[in-house]
Amino acid sequence: MAWPHAAVTVLLLAGLAGCTYSDHPAEPAAAVQSTPAPTASSAAKPALSGETVRDSFGNVDFYTTAAGDTLAAVAKAYKLSEAKVAGFNGLQPGAVIPAGTKLRLMPAGPGRGAMGAATGGVNGIPMNYTVEPDDSLAGITYRFNLTEEQLAEANKVPFAYEKGNVFFIQAGKVIQLQKKPVGSRSGSGTEVNNSFGQTVFYTTVDDDSFDSLGYKFRSTTAQILLYNSSLSADQPIPAGTKVRLIPGELKIQGAQGTFTTDANGIPLTYTTAPGDTERQVSFRFGVDQLRSANRPSSGTAGAWYDFTDLPSGELVPGQTISLALDKPINKPSP
Repeated sequence: MAWPHAAVTVLLLAGLAGCTYSDHPAEPAAAVQSTPAPTASSAAKPALSGETVRDSFGNVDFYTTAAGDTLAAVAKAYKLSEAKVAGFNGLQPGAVIPAGTKLRLMPAGPGRGAMGAATGGVNGIPMNYTVEPDDSLAGITYRFNLTEEQLAEANKVPFAYEKGNVFFIQAGKVIQLQKKPVGSRSGSGTEVNNSFGQTVFYTTVDDDSFDSLGYKFRSTTAQILLYNSSLSADQPIPAGTKVRLIPGELKIQGAQGTFTTDANGIPLTYTTAPGDTERQVSFRFGVDQLRSANRPSSGTAGAWYDFTDLPSGELVPGQTISLALDKPINKPSP
């Protein structure tokens, strides 16, 4: 099978695609490589007037008490139990806390589901984490005061989920817990979306960078470079650059066929090639409901197109299928 110039990278992308379109439980998430600069700000809650230290997502990880603060009041303000806040700080519930006490609002160290080593950054904010064999997303998100969505963003992936510990939570893997600072204007450029809501093209503005695009569109720098041969990792992205955010013209394993587009370059139809699979076709064109764009004209059965191997999702070659939800191709049920 013919492969493009960056075969190894594409294989990695194909693996990500497989995870992107699988079912996943509603568990928390985890992260991969970056470096934020947490900042200290004052009073996140009206009832408290002490200083807070936030992570790169704005989560409050530390609170420094002001006169009159109590352990119970701090716990309530941050929607934690007093027992938890006390435990995080080696205190007893009800303990008197003097003004100027810096309280942790997250666990102090390893715990069930997150027994690995973490690297700390400015003001004690954890930066990255090395996964241990028995770790879980629930344990990692709890320990580091992050949501699954935030961990996915930090790692520039569509989402992070746990299914047999084979996608995100892998022993020995170093995951990122924070994201790098991005400019205030980044991400405000023009988007061109397909009918599934996936951004196919984005036109950059001042302050955009590989990191800012990665966090916004969940695409790694390697992916962006692969889809846009005119860009270079060691050069800034000029404002006004039209960046492709899906493989599109780049053929990948399991999606080697040809396609048509509309006047804006949005893919409309695809003609399958030998070895193509639903999953990889979906990934190549940013389609998350391929079957919905290819319903039978009658009945409630699944997509009308044919498979050579249903369990693997391998498609019969030579079929022209729809890549647009608003321009479906329908065929009658058998």
